[in-house]
Amino acid sequence: RHADFYSGVAAKRALAWIVDTIFVTLIVALISLLTAFTALFILPLVWLSVGFLYRWVTLSGNSATWGMRLMSIQFLDRYGHRFDAATAFVHTLGYTLSMAFVLPQLLSVALMLISRRGQGLTDMVIGSVAINRTA
Repeated sequence: RHADFYSGVAAKRALAWIVDTIFVTLIVALISLLTAFTALFILPLVWLSVGFLYRWVTLSGNSATWGMRLMSIQFLDRYGHRFDAATAFVHTLGYTLSMAFVLPQLLSVALMLISRRGQGLTDMVIGSVAINRTA
């Protein structure tokens, strides 16, 4: 109901996604180095696993990924509570599935841009919302 909670959230989510992608890339690179580059033979699986775990763990801990924390936004569930591990898992699964296909991802981005609360497809399905974090 309060527009200030959602002001600029779509742009912040885009910037947070870029930061999170950089973090995942660095973790995958480190894993590749630690495995003497044998991880490169299964790079898509490593990338998918690291990205999923990164997102699930960070959302479970503080209801925001490191990129989202940097941009001062966080997720809340349909009841206004921070994500628990189960909600973070479901949100991460929805995000991962939408990223796997072009049309759901385009729809999700479009919804973030046109919806009043900047909700993506997964957010609308599970009732979550990204808001500006209070200081």
